[in-house]
Amino acid sequence: MDGLLLNTEDIYTLCADNILLKHGRPRLPWSIKAQLMGVPGSSNGDIFHQWAQLPIPREQYAKEQSEQQRIHFAECKPLPGAEKLLGDLSKARTATGLPVEIALASSSEKLNYDCKVVRPESKALLDFIPQEHRVLGDDPRVRKGRGKPAPDIYLCALQILNSKLSNGSPPIAPEECLVFEDSVPGVEAGRRAGMRVVWVPHPGLYAEFEEKELEVLAGRTGLVKIGNEEQLGEIGDGWAQHLESLENFPYAKFGIEVLST
Repeated sequence: MDGLLLNTEDIYTLCADNILLKHGRPRLPWSIKAQLMGVPGSSNGDIFHQWAQLPIPREQYAKEQSEQQRIHFAECKPLPGAEKLLGDLSKARTATGLPVEIALASSSEKLNYDCKVVRPESKALLDFIPQEHRVLGDDPRVRKGRGKPAPDIYLCALQILNSKLSNGSPPIAPEECLVFEDSVPGVEAGRRAGMRVVWVPHPGLYAEFEEKELEVLAGRTGLVKIGNEEQLGEIGDGWAQHLESLENFPYAKFGIEVLST
């Protein structure tokens, strides 16, 4: 959801910048932000604070961060192409004629999720995904400490989809899934789950990882160490690709047929 369907990354940057400027520090550069995106707890972690050198303790920063987010999360809105993509997928079929099933696997916790879908257009966008198909960052079905880049949240979402299939429908295998991600750890999570991945990064993030694109697509940047290297992809294996946006998505390339209404 964050940075892929909704413009939350710009909102997160705004919140951080407001605090930094208030305390006489420079705005958050992409060279630092790129190391934080998709990494649990990183917005108030060592990398951020070693760079920021704020004159306030981390507890105070966390408090001011929460205050800023309460104000600005309500401004979140869909990114270009997101509404059409989810609308198309909600009535699409696979090459074998089965309906395409959609799930949300987001690191956002429930409280933040609710704050981000306040605008009618944001709520309408997420309503394309059934409530029972959404897995959030504090979902008890995902073991604590096993957020992205671990594959658990995507495997959990797949398990939920399979549990909701109509009688007689064959179970969906990981290799039949397509993950949409904007963050580098998110791409790695999808690859570790054995799924195909479409990476749609913020332009600022892509500029930081452009020279490592092949490593990102294989899930091999090593941004967060979790072991289990055998779960990763191989450089140039074609199992993941980069797109600049969700607009004009090439459905046929992925064996998806969008039915006209």
